Amino acid sequence: MIMPSLLLQTLIEAALAAGAEIEAIYGAGCAIETKSDGSPVTEADRRAEAVILARLAAAYPDVPVLAEEEACAGRIPDLGKRFFCVDPLDGTRGFVECNGEFTVNIALVEESEAVAGVIYAPDSHLLYFGARGDGAFRRSGAAAVEPIRTRPRPAGGLTAVASRSHAAHGSADRMAHLDIAELAPSSSSLKFCLVAQGSADVYARHGATMEWDTAAGQAILEAAGGRVMALDGIGEAGPLRYGKLRRGFENPHFIAWGA
Repeated sequence: MIMPSLLLQTLIEAALAAGAEIEAIYGAGCAIETKSDGSPVTEADRRAEAVILARLAAAYPDVPVLAEEEACAGRIPDLGKRFFCVDPLDGTRGFVECNGEFTVNIALVEESEAVAGVIYAPDSHLLYFGARGDGAFRRSGAAAVEPIRTRPRPAGGLTAVASRSHAAHGSADRMAHLDIAELAPSSSSLKFCLVAQGSADVYARHGATMEWDTAAGQAILEAAGGRVMALDGIGEAGPLRYGKLRRGFENPHFIAWGA
């Protein structure tokens, strides 16, 4: 039997509890508000974040948390070198549209690097988790936990994961040199998971994302043998980093690779 570390088990339990809150609201429906950046927010976002914050505070009271709704409200703690990065409901549009493709994302960041992460998709009961040195894993519902790994480059060309709702103008042109044979549409942080489990090979994002959108996915993908590289406009500039307060925690463009 695969047993997650104490840290990962804490993150898993927090994600599952947040997922239960989201599912309860998902079935009943809720009002939708618009934040100052134009993105949607619901009661599910807020309730899920409250559950996660309470559990992390109980287990790791000395580790600060960068959480999406708290940050959007201007409540940003002194993060230091070690902090949790939380998106309580990634893919709120998918939640609102009832397409099932929304997730709970929780990551641990150390020295600007995402080193552990959990992603949970409440509607499909899919759980992904991983940590540096421990590997990456997947569980579907009540099934057994199974290890996941990125796949070698396919001889027939790469499968690229493409966002359903955030394809930036010109993305296809930017990806033309990558030998893409197939596009696999997906939403939320599940795009990272498809690469991590070897269902796809690359996910390029030429558009705005925030640190809480990517930290858990990067941790899982890198634990599975992949990497996530920031783009400098010409090519890969280095690993995607975290704690970018001066940028308002906005990521640069990036590309996530499998093996």
